[in-house]
Amino acid sequence: MPSSSDGGVGSLDLLPSALLATIMTKLDVSSICSVASTCRTFRACASHILTFIPTFHLLEIAPSVDLLRPLLPPNSHLRSLKADCGRLDDSAIEILLRPSLQELCLFNCSDFSGKLLSEIGFICKDLRSLCLGSVAEKRGRAIDTSDLEELLSGCTRLEALVLMVDLSLFPRHNFPRVWALATEKLTSLAIGYISSVMVTELLSPNMGFHQSPNQIQPSILPSIQKLCLSVDYITDAMVSTISKALVSLTHLDLRDAPLIEPSVTYDLTNSGLQQINHHGKLKHLSLVRSQEFLFTYFKRVNDLGLLLMADKCANMESIYLGGFCRVTDTGFKTILHSCSKLYKLRVSHGTQLTDLVFLDISATSLSLLHVSLRWCNLITNCAVANLASNKDLKVLDLRHCRNLGDEALRAIRTLPQLKILLLDGSDISDAGLAYLRPRVIQSLVSLSVRGCKKLTDKGISALFDGSSIKELRDLDLSNLPYLSDNGVLALAKSRIPILELRMRQCPLIGDTSIMALASMQVDEERWHGNSLRLLDLFNCGGITQLSFRWLKKPYFPRLRWLGVTGCLNRDMVDALARSRPFLHVACHGEEREELWSEQWDNSDGLYMHDYDEVDELEQWLLEGGDGESDDEEMEDAEVNAELMQ
Repeated sequence: MPSSSDGGVGSLDLLPSALLATIMTKLDVSSICSVASTCRTFRACASHILTFIPTFHLLEIAPSVDLLRPLLPPNSHLRSLKADCGRLDDSAIEILLRPSLQELCLFNCSDFSGKLLSEIGFICKDLRSLCLGSVAEKRGRAIDTSDLEELLSGCTRLEALVLMVDLSLFPRHNFPRVWALATEKLTSLAIGYISSVMVTELLSPNMGFHQSPNQIQPSILPSIQKLCLSVDYITDAMVSTISKALVSLTHLDLRDAPLIEPSVTYDLTNSGLQQINHHGKLKHLSLVRSQEFLFTYFKRVNDLGLLLMADKCANMESIYLGGFCRVTDTGFKTILHSCSKLYKLRVSHGTQLTDLVFLDISATSLSLLHVSLRWCNLITNCAVANLASNKDLKVLDLRHCRNLGDEALRAIRTLPQLKILLLDGSDISDAGLAYLRPRVIQSLVSLSVRGCKKLTDKGISALFDGSSIKELRDLDLSNLPYLSDNGVLALAKSRIPILELRMRQCPLIGDTSIMALASMQVDEERWHGNSLRLLDLFNCGGITQLSFRWLKKPYFPRLRWLGVTGCLNRDMVDALARSRPFLHVACHGEEREELWSEQWDNSDGLYMHDYDEVDELEQWLLEGGDGESDDEEMEDAEVNAELMQ
């Protein structure tokens, strides 16, 4: 065996370095690092490639500055960089920023200061697309107005900007002046949080600028086509101002989360809806009132508001309405019959939406691809049966529609192209789940039956037993009181290449499930639960310290997010986190938050790699470190736990 290995390395040395480099440049950064860990020849080639590759995307882990430095050597050819900055601060700015960059996406930048913005404006003059997440959110960090000025004035070629920061903290008196510095080439803008008053003043021709009558106000954001804002209140004044000021607007996404019940001055009414699409170019509209802080709705909008809006929205392709509690079937039906090009319909907290909206949908010219009806409690199986006439449906989100049962699944089984099916909190049983076999389960990429409390091991086992399921990547079995280790054993035997598995709040799930998942085989040559990137076991009743032995290396080598109960054994949880530095261990009940890239743009393809048995990326990054001490620490924690019993 050694001679064979040596011969293999020797033969690689004979290959022209240019040939190896050409092949390796077809790989992404994670794969290049994985290949580099196999031998010295590949390692040398990888180090060379990193000096001229045009794209560097590393979102699977959050590297430290010491690990990032060798991965980002001087490279004048680098055009696109995406990274998770959860372990970085201002000291990494000189490593990350390059004059050659045209696309830059930095997530979890909470430990950076506003210097990041000003340095981007100073260094990255050629940027076309910029996404910054959670900048300066840690205590002691701040963003000055001058930092934003440097960014906007320096990046004169910027076309898309996603700025996930709280802009309401900036002084209002000179806010329009700052944004007047933004390039006219900017066509897409998303802001993490801003007050509605600041938006109105920013875009109003007679507000915001303190100037003499003879001065000409500069045009602000004249080319914006896509605007996504999270605000304190969605108001008539703001909606009207946006609709009139942005003449090229095609995509409007507004979301608010009121802390107190809004007054009529700070709310959306029928009059505000009538102002939408003033210039007739809007194709995508999202108006959502979040229930994050308060159970509140758009109480001043009724069917008349939607009737007035529908008159101007004949070319609308995507609509999301959240929190319109006074809109009835009449209003929603008007939208369906007025917007003949509609392919995506999303409604949440539609408290008066009933089956009647979809009764004659087959008689319309609509070809819906995406339907979401979250928290629409009057919807029944009949509505789903009518929706199923759209045979091209790819996404069906019916979370928290409590009156849906097995007959809904009977209708869903006729949808051959369905990719995402979310049924949280519905009244389905094992018999209904069986309708997904054999056709629909073969096409599904994501399935959630969280909180479907009638489901048992029998239904889960039957769904996956004997099926050759290749597409399923995301499965949520949380809050199922009758799901036990037997159901998970059946899942493990099915060899489905699942990437994200959630089983939180399942009282009968125990150590046997962890052992089964740790040793599951996806194919004959792989083992150690190799495909799982996320495993959520929070508050599973049967989990003991024994499970932590199966959460150590080499098991679950691709795991990046683990949810467990922190009080189970704090020492062992902490030891596990230290022994696996690239694993995020969540032990307070929190759930994984999506990156902004996943919310705004799903085309990144992060989870489409062909993962190997061993985590070579982690191995390459940590090569030369002392890995044994971490394992010994885990063993010491296990011994201490046993002594405490």
